[in-house]
Amino acid sequence: MQAEPFSAGDLDVIVPNLHRRYSGVTATNRMVAPKLAKLVRAAWLGSYAPDGIARMHARDLLKVWGRRRPLIWHARRNDEMIIGVILRALGWPLKLVFTSAAQRHHSWITRWLIRRMDAIIATSDISASYLKREAVVVTHGVDTEVYEPPADRAAAFAESGLPGKYAIGCFGRVRAQKGSDVFVAAMCRLLPRYPDFSAVLVGAVTPEQMPFASDLKKQIAAAGLEQRIVITGELDIADVQRWYQRLTIYAFTSRNEGFGLTLIEAMAVGAALVAARAGAAEIVVEEGVTGRLVPPGDVDALVAALEPLMQDPEAARVMGERARTRVMEKFSLEAEAEKIAAVYRGLV
Repeated sequence: MQAEPFSAGDLDVIVPNLHRRYSGVTATNRMVAPKLAKLVRAAWLGSYAPDGIARMHARDLLKVWGRRRPLIWHARRNDEMIIGVILRALGWPLKLVFTSAAQRHHSWITRWLIRRMDAIIATSDISASYLKREAVVVTHGVDTEVYEPPADRAAAFAESGLPGKYAIGCFGRVRAQKGSDVFVAAMCRLLPRYPDFSAVLVGAVTPEQMPFASDLKKQIAAAGLEQRIVITGELDIADVQRWYQRLTIYAFTSRNEGFGLTLIEAMAVGAALVAARAGAAEIVVEEGVTGRLVPPGDVDALVAALEPLMQDPEAARVMGERARTRVMEKFSLEAEAEKIAAVYRGLV
């Protein structure tokens, strides 16, 4: 569905996305924005605009200067908060909202900016606990129509060209914070025992992470697993979604996260989950029912949790079905959008 034309007079909300690199924050923003646009009159400002929401450009900001009716500016990063604060100081009639996903103490500049927001949304109770002011907790959702199980998972896997019958994946930028090294170490130990499995790391390798990625490739080569552990590099969103549908098991290995959207994306496609206790894992995963939880950075624990699922792919399939059901019930985009829209209504 294509976005409606931008109309300054009818606008209620500006959704800025001012980050050039595609990230988890961008992904969550892109998914919920079209759902929000069905509830409020919203426009997207910046890169990676999704269908289903009006598109505006920087020059369009002049069209809303000086109007009397308040306009929501919903920031998700420091630079977006800074621009919102500046625009309001220059006369734009903005109400400022910030979504915080961080599970750590904020820098002084972030704390200063947060104090100037009219409302704060936190993506979990843990994130809210690091804020020095009241926040509304709204967990992320996933589009269960886009992220859905494949009609035939075996056929989806076969399209990958990987050897074996089953895939185990870990998605996100290749770096230590995402636990890419933990995943590779576990795969180097497990894959020789389970020839029906191959592994995939789906995510960008930034220039500063080239040495880290090179070390991972050396470990993979030393284990003789170059054909069975693939690092894809950055992919188009549609290709990422196809890789999700090829998975039987998903390993969430982050050492720290704000929320960890890949958790619910993988569950939505029906993959069994083994997750480090980072981000929203303890909120999302029901231990032993929709997944297994392990300590962050612990290769031994990850191996111990993954091995029973690799031994019994049918058990992994059943766990994945339960994971899909949980996402449908608790982590839909519609529920997220409704809660965000309620925050907007409270301000205007």
